Amino acid sequence: MEKRSLEFFKELIAVISPSGSEEEAVNLWKEEVKEFAQKVKTDIHGNGIAVLNEGKTPKIMLAAHIDEVGYMVKYIDKEGYISFSTVGGVDPQLIPGHRVRIKTRNGEISGVIGKKPIHLLEEEERKKIPKVEDLWVDIGAKDEEEAKTKIEIGDVIVVNLAFDSLNSDKIVGRGFDDKAGVFVITEVLKLLSNEVFNASLYTVATVQEEIGLRGAKTSAYGIFPDIGLAVDVTFATDHPQMNKKRDGDIKIGSGPVIAKGPNIDSKVFELLLTAAKDENIPYQIEAISHGTGTDANVIQITRSGVATGLVSIPLRYMHTPVEVVSLEDLENVVKLLKAFILRINKI
Repeated sequence: MEKRSLEFFKELIAVISPSGSEEEAVNLWKEEVKEFAQKVKTDIHGNGIAVLNEGKTPKIMLAAHIDEVGYMVKYIDKEGYISFSTVGGVDPQLIPGHRVRIKTRNGEISGVIGKKPIHLLEEEERKKIPKVEDLWVDIGAKDEEEAKTKIEIGDVIVVNLAFDSLNSDKIVGRGFDDKAGVFVITEVLKLLSNEVFNASLYTVATVQEEIGLRGAKTSAYGIFPDIGLAVDVTFATDHPQMNKKRDGDIKIGSGPVIAKGPNIDSKVFELLLTAAKDENIPYQIEAISHGTGTDANVIQITRSGVATGLVSIPLRYMHTPVEVVSLEDLENVVKLLKAFILRINKI
């Protein structure tokens, strides 16, 4: 992977961007793609959109969501401790005991999510999963007045864990769901900017996916593509406690995951397979017998309908601060999407 590309990915992961607070991440993405796209803009909802070959047909939308799960400041008590709510699906068992970063009007500040010491827990307390409303963030403030000079109700919070490498191929970080997908569509755009192909391409960094696929719904309505491809992460099942009979056999390092099911157009699916086979790109198939829960779900039913596909990146430990993906998988997803788009005729 090119050094510049990896540095951009690290920068993107570092930005705080829970659903509804994606502006900084979108601006970073727009700055990265403006060199390669013919048009770059933000729509009224906040989605970032970069365009190649505007006016050609068919019109292809390549979407990945740039928002992440996190927390939001709800209340500050007399002692200066902060109560919060979750943004998106967060496992309450994973919340206590973390350092956090809080995005405020005047920049970032640090805090910790406190917890009663194990020595002082009653037996029944040890068995309970904590309720979010019983947890708190400590920013070291002496009282409510001091805390309110630093933070405001509605400020967003993420866990303070950075991008890191496990080995030469596996990387770990917060927010790979779905900034890994945003990284992929960025690389596809860069590669296709030097190619001649028979379509217009709209790459979209969508917002508010984690609270209901909202950015994909509005951007797809505005673009109204002929073909829509969502790029997201999916559950790797190659670690303990996963149920392959229920969730399929998905491995990190074994290539892009191509979805099949009612959310997926059959011709798009077959062309993705053909592209993977022709280019000797390893791939995996995920059977999803319902709506996928990704941006593909709303893209498909936009206006009078869109021929939709879903290509996913295998990911371990989704919606935790230690999500793990393979660099090789990322590169192969880029290759597959490029090969697919170069093969497009109107479907």
